Amino acid sequence: MASFRQRLIIISLLIYWPAIFIVAHIPIPELVYKARVSDKSLHFLAYMVLVFLLWFAISPDRKVNWRKAAVWWVLLVVVWYGVLDELLQGYVGRMCDARDFVANLAGALASLILLSIFSFWSASLLVAGIGLFLLTNLCRANLADLLPITSLLFHLLAYGLFTMLWIRYMYLFLSLKAPQRKWLFGALSLPIAFLLTVKLFSVILDKNFSVQNVVISCVGIAVAVMAVYLTALFRLRSA
Repeated sequence: MASFRQRLIIISLLIYWPAIFIVAHIPIPELVYKARVSDKSLHFLAYMVLVFLLWFAISPDRKVNWRKAAVWWVLLVVVWYGVLDELLQGYVGRMCDARDFVANLAGALASLILLSIFSFWSASLLVAGIGLFLLTNLCRANLADLLPITSLLFHLLAYGLFTMLWIRYMYLFLSLKAPQRKWLFGALSLPIAFLLTVKLFSVILDKNFSVQNVVISCVGIAVAVMAVYLTALFRLRSA
């Protein structure tokens, strides 16, 4: 019987895969041109997440083993989907681009390599971090100016999710549990350090530095940490 985690991944895959197919087969929104997004980075990220979800949907508790048939079947399915995806774009007024296919393949291979080294929770943290970094920095324009509300929600939810994944990692691999004081320091330190690193790269890449986005990201981190901390404290006192 599938575990709750596997069922959740399967549901996410059933939502995510049709969503990226639809996005790839509609006219490119004007906003994308205004944002001056690197579409190759988007292709890379989309297929990296797709393979991550696909692998853990069929093999929730195992790393990728290149000597097993399962990984080659996953790669074959994704490669042929990538080919079909590009060919069909010619019928909806978009360009069939071999470079997009290469970016798709690079994202798929990057995900499989990560999954051959790291288990689910470690890989989840890495994929979330890579996705957050790319989505923050692949736009040459400032999304805070183009979509202020969406940008704020993205930073709030994305950093909250990243923090929850980090807290789970701490619990499983570092033996740090709430409400320990050491846990509280650890739960806050990595997400904040990661946030500052991402924003430092934004400055290096000559993107506008949004203090508002930094503040809302810190709120997302703090909410995630306090939710876990207060839950653990309540359980401790109820015991």
